[in-house]
Amino acid sequence: MTTELQTLVSELENNITQVVLGKAEVVRLCIVSLLASDHVLLEDVPGVGKTLIGKALAKSISAGFSRIQFTADLLPSDITGGNVYNPQTGQFTYTRGPIFGNIILADEINRTPPRTQSALLEAMSDRQVTIDGVTHALPQPFMVIATQNPFEFEGTYPLPESQLDRFLMRIAVGYPDREDEIQVLSSHRINEPVDNLQHVLDAQQVVALQQGVRQVTVDESINGYLLDIVDATRKCEELRVGVSTRGALCLYRAAQALALVENRSFVIPDDIKRLTVPVLSHRVIAKGYLQGTHRQAMETLIGRLVDDVAVPR
Repeated sequence: MTTELQTLVSELENNITQVVLGKAEVVRLCIVSLLASDHVLLEDVPGVGKTLIGKALAKSISAGFSRIQFTADLLPSDITGGNVYNPQTGQFTYTRGPIFGNIILADEINRTPPRTQSALLEAMSDRQVTIDGVTHALPQPFMVIATQNPFEFEGTYPLPESQLDRFLMRIAVGYPDREDEIQVLSSHRINEPVDNLQHVLDAQQVVALQQGVRQVTVDESINGYLLDIVDATRKCEELRVGVSTRGALCLYRAAQALALVENRSFVIPDDIKRLTVPVLSHRVIAKGYLQGTHRQAMETLIGRLVDDVAVPR
């Protein structure tokens, strides 16, 4: 990897961690998702910085940013836009919705009904929106950062498996350490630090980083290790549905991005092992007494399966 690309990654990471304190691993995984040209779901209790991470990442990049507050009365057209009749011309004109941005913060995504949630499916998968048979390409780069509270069920609509599968990673933010929380209190004494954050990258530089990810080497032994893990989920008696081929490809691309972030031109087994839980745990479906259990149970199960797979030498 060139020194220029590594400098860009370091500047982006350092800029975000100025305001997101004590969450270095979460920030790094979000950057990995961005460089892998994919999306991330931040899942945890309210008030631990999920929205802050999304805003800090967006403000660090000089590109289009949209924040969509998902509510029960939100309509699909409120996201994608729609055709509006112009009485002066007698024609319909397409008005773009907030999905036409580079970084989209989908706040509390599980507070809107499935019909509105599904408005994101085509955009997240194909980077385009189709309205009345006409396809509109989304700008590049394009990333959705979604947040949700998994412990609140009143007035929420759980994301279906097809929607979860559109996210490269599902990440738990967690509570900060006491020392970091003291710094948070001090830094917020006068104003919100994220409001003063400056751009360090532009859209073209992000695209260059995403292209650099594709140049990272993945040895055949690493491919075999990755597929052994995927195969273990398919053979696990506690799972009704294992990881799909798309899930395997997502893990492959995420490992390439992590290698680039850590200044390597090749993937190592530890990259696969480190990413397996955030990339794969939301792509499997349990059966029997485990069905419908929350995130921690699936993460524990995936972690156990990974520990049983032989690591290539």
